[in-house]
Amino acid sequence: MSSNFLHLSRIDVKVGDRVEQGQVIAAVGATGRATGPHLHWGMNWFDVRIDPLLVLERPK
Repeated sequence: MSSNFLHLSRIDVKVGDRVEQGQVIAAVGATGRATGPHLHWGMNWFDVRIDPLLVLERPK
């Protein structure tokens, strides 16, 4: 499984880094064909795109 974060103005981690919950990993930007600052978040299971919301824990 891999995560994709696009349109960033800054990236604070590199491939292979271990990250903790709540850790800042990047800053939102408006790079590429974006019309304003925002985060485009996606996930892949091998070559299949999946909805990231499907893997988040839901409050009980």
